[in-house]
Amino acid sequence: MRILILGATGRTGKILLQEAIAQGYEVNVLLRDKSKLNISHPTLRVFEGLPTDKPLLAAAMAGCEAILSALNISRTSDFPWAKLRTPANFLSETAECIIELAPLHNINRVILTSAWGTRDTREDIPWWFKWIIDNSNVGMAYRDHERQEELFSASTLNYTILRPAGLINSTKSKTVIVSLNNQPKPHLTISRSNVAKFMVHVLQDDLLLRQMPVISV
Repeated sequence: MRILILGATGRTGKILLQEAIAQGYEVNVLLRDKSKLNISHPTLRVFEGLPTDKPLLAAAMAGCEAILSALNISRTSDFPWAKLRTPANFLSETAECIIELAPLHNINRVILTSAWGTRDTREDIPWWFKWIIDNSNVGMAYRDHERQEELFSASTLNYTILRPAGLINSTKSKTVIVSLNNQPKPHLTISRSNVAKFMVHVLQDDLLLRQMPVISV
């Protein structure tokens, strides 16, 4: 199977790309800056530009059977009040492009990341996390994740939207806790490595169709 990965040079996306190749997938990637790609493979095809460029996104979709996205709203640093590097509607605009173009390329399977604390999960997160979302630029990303979720909910695509708990950089593999309607109660963190590996697992086993679980470890 050939798949398209978006966000393949981000902190989660680069692990996702490595895992997909390791599991035998042929991969297309669409990157803002291909000079940041640190992996090569005979079956890897690289497209440079933005996923909001419809002709380019369509070219990157060609021959693919699924789309996996680890895109996020980017800030200039991890400081919650840091300025945005990407437009505030980057995720939702990308979602609109995917929803329009994927059926034209016979792609029905989309797996992407959102965040714990969006929409129906907001009441489940700690109070201090809500405060950060409401009072810093972190909230920009959450609002666009919510718009993205709404767009896919209204689409006919077989999406899986994973809502990771707080992301950490551990490389230790752990069993992922999948929570729907706050059951079981999520833990506070999950590593980017476990998120990436779980995304590939969801694709392999065709899990969680049209669902938006919180994932943690």
